Amino acid sequence: MNGGLRQIERVEVLTLMDNYVDVLLGNTNVVRRAAHSGDGQIFGDTVVGEHGLSLLVTVCEGKTSHTILFDTGYSPVGVPHNVEHLGLDLKGIEAVVLSHGHMDHLGSLYVLLEKMDKPMPVLVHPYAFTSPRYVTRNDGVRDRFPRVLDRAKIEKSGGQIRETAGPTLICENMIMVSGEVERTTPFEKGMPNATVERNGRIEKDPVADDQALFVHLKGEGLVVIGGCSHAGIINTVRYGKKITGAHTVHSVLGGFHLAGPLYEPIIGDTIEALKEMKPKVVAPMHCTGWNAIHRFREAFPSAFVLNSVGSRLTLPNE
Repeated sequence: MNGGLRQIERVEVLTLMDNYVDVLLGNTNVVRRAAHSGDGQIFGDTVVGEHGLSLLVTVCEGKTSHTILFDTGYSPVGVPHNVEHLGLDLKGIEAVVLSHGHMDHLGSLYVLLEKMDKPMPVLVHPYAFTSPRYVTRNDGVRDRFPRVLDRAKIEKSGGQIRETAGPTLICENMIMVSGEVERTTPFEKGMPNATVERNGRIEKDPVADDQALFVHLKGEGLVVIGGCSHAGIINTVRYGKKITGAHTVHSVLGGFHLAGPLYEPIIGDTIEALKEMKPKVVAPMHCTGWNAIHRFREAFPSAFVLNSVGSRLTLPNE
C-alpha cells in the first residue's frame, strides 16, 4: 500500500478519442491497435479522431477488475461513434472522471451518461464548474469557451457528482484521482493565456481543476495518466510520487500540453526532467503537439509509443 493506493498487477488503457488516427500502425508488446473486423475483411467504417481525449481505463488485480472512463472528447458524436465501432459495452464502466472543465474533454459526457447505468459517479474538481472562461489572443481579444459543465444537466442525465478537490481513491483503492496538482517546477507556468470572469472582473485562470490518474504497478512503479496536464506533466508526475509514496515511475501517458508557441519553449526542460525518472513507457497524446511528440520519440526511443484512436496499452507489457 502506498498512500492508500493499492499496488496492482495490470492496467489497460484504451483510447476512445485522441487527435490522431492511423489504421496502419502495428502492434507491439505494449500496444495493440484497433482490430480489423475479424471476418477476413478490412473494416468498412473507421474510428474517428478530434481535438480531444477520452480513455477507458481498466485496472486488474487477481480476478478483480474495475473500469472507468477518463474524459469524453470534444464533440457529442465522436466518442459514441468509436464506442460503437469498437464494439464496447458501456455497462462495465463504474465511474466517469473528468480531468478538467474544458470543452475538449466534456463533449460526449451527457450523451454517454444517458447510455450508462444509473446513478453514475462523476468525479470532478469543483473548480471545473467555473464559468465563463476565456483564451486571450495576442491582440487582446478574448475567445469564450463554448461548452461548460452544468451540474443540473449532469444530474438529469443520471450522473452523481463527486467533487475531488484533493486526492481521491476509487475502484477498491486501485486508482487515485489526483485532485488539484501541486505546482513546484520553475518552468511549467500553467496556461498563461487563460482567463476567467469573477465578480464582473477578468482574472488569470489558474485552471485549478486540472487533475490526473495514478495507478501503482507491483514491482514496476507509478503509472501517470494526464488529461491536458495544465499543471505541467512534470509537476503531475512529481505530485503523484509524493502523494502515493511511489519511488519509481513506470509510465507517463496522456496530454502534456506542449503545443504552440507558449509551450514549445519548455519541451526541452520537460524531456530532461522526465529522463531523470526513467519511465519504461511514454505515450504523449492529444494536446502534446507534433513538435513535442517528435522530440519525445527521439529522446525515448525504446519507451515511446505513438498513440492513435483505438490503441490499447497494457502495462506492464504482456
